[in-house]
This record gives sequence, C-alpha cells and structure tokens, in this order.
Amino acid sequence: MPDPTQFAVPSRACIEARVDRFDGTRARPAAEQLAVEEPLEIRIVSGPSGSRATRSISVTMRTPGHDAELALGFLFTEGVLRDVAEVEHMSVGTPELLVGGSRSAHADQSGQIIFECREAPNVVTAELGPKVKLNAGAIQRNFFTTSSCGVCGKASLLALRAVCPPRRSNDFSIDAAILYRLPASLRAAQGIFERTGGLHAAALFDATGALDTLREDVGRHNAVDKIIGAALLADRVPLRDRMLLLSGRASFELVQKAMMAGIPMIAAVGAPSSLAVAVAREFDITLAGFLRDDHFNAYHGSGRIRS
Repeated sequence: MPDPTQFAVPSRACIEARVDRFDGTRARPAAEQLAVEEPLEIRIVSGPSGSRATRSISVTMRTPGHDAELALGFLFTEGVLRDVAEVEHMSVGTPELLVGGSRSAHADQSGQIIFECREAPNVVTAELGPKVKLNAGAIQRNFFTTSSCGVCGKASLLALRAVCPPRRSNDFSIDAAILYRLPASLRAAQGIFERTGGLHAAALFDATGALDTLREDVGRHNAVDKIIGAALLADRVPLRDRMLLLSGRASFELVQKAMMAGIPMIAAVGAPSSLAVAVAREFDITLAGFLRDDHFNAYHGSGRIRS
C-alpha cells in the first residue's frame, strides 16, 4: 500500500494572467488568478512477476494537486481496483523523476499562458501486486488513452491543432450592454432549472442578444454537446454568427467543443480555467468570464466587445 505522506507536493493550482476588466462599458487592464487546468495521465503496472506490463488507463483534466489520491479514487470508482491494498507502489511523474517537478504553467508579461514539461510531467502510475487480477470489463471501457511519455497543456493544444476545422477570421462582435442582459435571458428560459435547481445550461445567442437555442443537463459538457448536436441536425455548423453562454465555468473541454463547432465567442457566468484561456487565445475565440449584471473579464478578444 502506498505511503500517503509521499505525495505531499506543493500546490500549483493557480496562476496569474492579464485581462481586460469591463465595469459597465469601460475596460481597463487588470490581473486575475486562473485555476490551473492540465491533463493527468493515469497508468497501471500489472501482471505476474517477470511479465509486468504498463498500460495507460485514462487522461483526465484536473487542477494539479493530490494527483495520487485522484488516481486512486478514479481507479476504484471505475472498478479497476477493489481495494487500496492491491496497490504496491505509486509514483507521480515518470519513474525516473521525483515527486514535485517544476511548475508546468505560467503566464508571461502579456498574459499569454505558457505550458512547460521541464521536469515531472502529469503522470501518475499505480503498480499493482503480482497476484492482482484486473477487471477486464473496466479496463476495456472507452477511456481516452494516450501513448505519450507525459501530457501537458502544450500537448493538448498540439492535439487540437490536428483535429480543428480550418481557421477563419473571427468577425463576431457584440455590445457590452447586450452581454449584461444574457444571463437573465438564460435563467428565464431554464424551465427545468426552475423546477429542480440542479441543472447546468448552455445557450446560443446572436449579436443582438436574441436567444437561439438552449439546452439543460446535469453535466455542463452534455448541455454543450446537445447544443452542437442540434446545430448539426439542422446543418448549421459552423456556428460563426452565434456566441455560446455557459451557466457555470469555462473549462478546456467546453472551449474545445465550441472551437470544433466554429463558435467565435464564449461567455461564462463563472471562471475560465488556465487551459480554457490558452485554447481561446490559440484559436482566436473571444472569451469572457465572471459575467454579472455590471462587470465581466475579457480574457481574449476584448476588441470585439464594443463599449
């Protein structure tokens, strides 16, 4: 069984980035803290002595910190492990690297998010006992796996470049005064939320603030998938003349989905993550967060928000 004290690593859960802060219709430069979002690859080593095999089980997006605990919880709740006693040893990073490593994300003077993998990449390896028999059904689930030696934000951006649609200029602009009205429009249209109080919402709006499509789901990523699926069924993709409003935070996954659908702007009631901002800047998607009645932050594309 692994020693819990082995994984007491320094926190690198947030970084600072420069934004344009809108108060009313006036913008000013400001510094904001972003929650770091990076991929974590979870591997297992298993098999009898003399024929051990390493396999990648999953890559999950997370905020760095308590990675060994996250990996153990994932392996247990997915049925790969039945008991923590099945784990003989755990390592954070590659076997050649010690726990800790250098900070793998920071922002430069312009606010650009920089990702590095100079020391320990984002990998957790669980070495199981030689007599442990794996649950074949759990292993064969459709987990997103990777064969790389490590994963980082830069690798995620490179992977997106390989599958993203052809890049076109972003011509979508909107008045700041219109943006302020959208959260109320979203809430007024959330029928199931009004009855349950437990759903996320995603909605498409045009540049005049008119509601186009709204979907709700217990999973924020599912709500966005429903939005995009509806547009695909209507043969409307790419959605270059619509913006996406999220009822919660903006994560890498949600910005990635919007990018694939050609959506030029995303506004979120909550905060974006560091990797969400990096994707928005890489693919020139206007990104606003903390959208309230009288203020919001523009993390990219503030020139397309008319004041």
